[in-house]
Amino acid sequence: MLQISNYVYARNELLELDIPTKRFPNPYHDFPYMVIEGVLSPSECRAITSAAMEDDESVSAELRGRSLDTAIRKTDIHTLSPQHRAIYDKRYSAVKAEIEEFFALSLSSSTDVQVLGYESGSFYLRHSDDSSELRDPQGKTIGFRTVASERKLTTVLFTTSYTPNPTDSDHFSGGELLFNYLCDIHGNTITLRPEAGDMVVFLSNPCFSHEVLPVHKGFRLSLVQWHNALT
Repeated sequence: MLQISNYVYARNELLELDIPTKRFPNPYHDFPYMVIEGVLSPSECRAITSAAMEDDESVSAELRGRSLDTAIRKTDIHTLSPQHRAIYDKRYSAVKAEIEEFFALSLSSSTDVQVLGYESGSFYLRHSDDSSELRDPQGKTIGFRTVASERKLTTVLFTTSYTPNPTDSDHFSGGELLFNYLCDIHGNTITLRPEAGDMVVFLSNPCFSHEVLPVHKGFRLSLVQWHNALT
């Protein structure tokens, strides 16, 4: 394993892969990603979540205009109202400088915000936000092909919280965010269980390949955006 921050290591299998956009943050950080707490208030989280749950025009997620294989990804895309988009933009602007300092990047353009809803049984298998996996005839990952070079950084803002036993619409079980190639000193895969209002920020390259584990119960809602940057 390669130590990439004070508490996080990269697995050996990652180090053997061909990764055109390979990059890690400052190795002296405690973690190679950020978890910014309280970006949205509890009332803002509830309002956005309620609007998504009442949205009867949500669509299944697609990939560049094509339907996705539901064996790879099962999630719905909702729409932010202009009011909620204004709140999101204001909260993102408030933490932008902190993000830029952490990753030593100057953020430029950003994609539209994807509002991703995960109901019971929904999931998203391992993927990189800027690349497609290259596999050998046996199905083993041997490298990556960059398909979205403008994606340098990923932000994920949660409006619902993980809990083992959800009893209301503000919580869900399962649905953890797992970084496939990252682990702690004991080899345990890095797995995040964010609270509503938290923003998780990480580089979009294959070193930070990740997946959303199946949701067992409740409703997991996240606001996802990808950002270009000057390095």
